[in-house]
Amino acid sequence: MASIPHFARISGIAGLFPQLACAAAVWIGPEEWRWTALAFGWAYAAIIFTFLGGTWWGMASASPDEARRAPRWIWIAAIAPSMIALATYLPWVVGGTWPAPSLFVLGVAIVLSPLVDQRMVTVRPSWWMMLRVPLSLGLGGATLAIALS
Repeated sequence: MASIPHFARISGIAGLFPQLACAAAVWIGPEEWRWTALAFGWAYAAIIFTFLGGTWWGMASASPDEARRAPRWIWIAAIAPSMIALATYLPWVVGGTWPAPSLFVLGVAIVLSPLVDQRMVTVRPSWWMMLRVPLSLGLGGATLAIALS
């Protein structure tokens, strides 16, 4: 963890707190907080997952030269989080079962997202995986905890 830039490490860890607070609110908070915590937990997971796609896009577009050029599949992977997040919103819009199934999809997707990062070896910083794995497990795990509530 020492090789991770200080601000990236601190802000990344701080980014877990909103989701952990939502998980605490749905599991041990007052009943009147439940719906708000579920909706906020979904929104936060969707926003962060979409942000992750933006980081993939940014890394791919910043590839400095031919030797480190981003593989074409990264461009597709970069837009997938936004499309998945949007799809998890649709059940709410049409009156379907929401938010537990949507939270589950987002939680699993976030937990699995380091598999994409792992394959981005030509365009990611050397310290990237040391940050991404614990943050993805933390956010994805908290999102799944909210879904299971």
